[in-house]
Amino acid sequence: MIYLDNAATTFPKPEPVYQKIEWANRNIAVNAGRGSYKTAREASYLIENTRKKLVEIVHGIGIEVAVLTSSATESMNIILNGLDLVKGDVIYISPFEHNAVARTLHRISKEKMVRVIELPLKDNLEIDIEKTKYLFMKDKPKCICCTHVSNVTGYILPVEEIFELAKDYNAITVLDAAQSFGLVDINVKKCKADFIVFAGHKTIYGPFGAAGFIDNSKIELKPYFVGGTGSESLKLYMPEERPEKYEAASKNIVAIAGMHEALVVLNRLKNFEKENKLTEYTIEKLMSIKNVILYVPENSERHIGIISFNVKGYKSEDVGTILDEDFDIAVRTGYHCAPFIHKYLDDEKFLGTIRVGLGQFNTKEDVDRLVDAIRDL
Repeated sequence: MIYLDNAATTFPKPEPVYQKIEWANRNIAVNAGRGSYKTAREASYLIENTRKKLVEIVHGIGIEVAVLTSSATESMNIILNGLDLVKGDVIYISPFEHNAVARTLHRISKEKMVRVIELPLKDNLEIDIEKTKYLFMKDKPKCICCTHVSNVTGYILPVEEIFELAKDYNAITVLDAAQSFGLVDINVKKCKADFIVFAGHKTIYGPFGAAGFIDNSKIELKPYFVGGTGSESLKLYMPEERPEKYEAASKNIVAIAGMHEALVVLNRLKNFEKENKLTEYTIEKLMSIKNVILYVPENSERHIGIISFNVKGYKSEDVGTILDEDFDIAVRTGYHCAPFIHKYLDDEKFLGTIRVGLGQFNTKEDVDRLVDAIRDL
């Protein structure tokens, strides 16, 4: 199989990740933080070392805390439901947001009577910074939720500029880095993000079940997910210290061990350079096919890893099925859990897009096979 669905989850993983998961299952698959015996202490040490490596990814200086969860979606729910929002507050989101943000905020907006406003786009589907300035003056932001890399178009959003504007109003800034963490450089100070959400199974090349967020704020989130933490067990409220206050339930030490090893072997710059070149190569090849419609950013410097397209005369899901059954090529089709951006792409007649998600294990030969298959259509 030629796997081109790395935006959903990277596959395969580096071999050391598989080996570490197997080792962890056999040697330290105990309840970390709940026992004073040697193996439990080893598991706890591994978790703390993982936190340090995650903070290093964003060039942290020691005041940041890595909170561990099971998924980016859980992380978003903990953050957004933990904010002290009141009726009339304004939350801005980009039109590229995933349902991990969109659905969470939709429910919050109904429950708390807050307003959710999309950031404006230019005709070229890039964020319009000048119009954003005007919007912020008109309706002051309480919070900004912004994805770093679109999981539909691969557009790298100008989050540093957006969050800089937001901080003029002391707004809370939440960065969804599920498609960028460990691939696109993130400097926690330069981008002024209070919270940075990551998914271990994507651009970090770890397994499912290990994710979280970097807390770079002094914001006291209200507990949303509560339960046992292995500390202060006689008290019926969550611990007050980070990260324990956000980490109820037993940790998935096996998945965390896999993510830890992924961080050990990760070479962000090498992966970025490879994906950047492969992205440009894929676009060039697809542009040469007459009936292909591409949905990609005009500025190649603001694009990485993800290419959406359609083929005239076909529904996106039909192309995906043909690629799978006739060519053994795996791509994603449809709306990609991103409810807003498709109205701008005008792709409803295709039932969404065909999405190619590139990864560090893909090659030009994989792209050539895809292009040949599309030509055969």
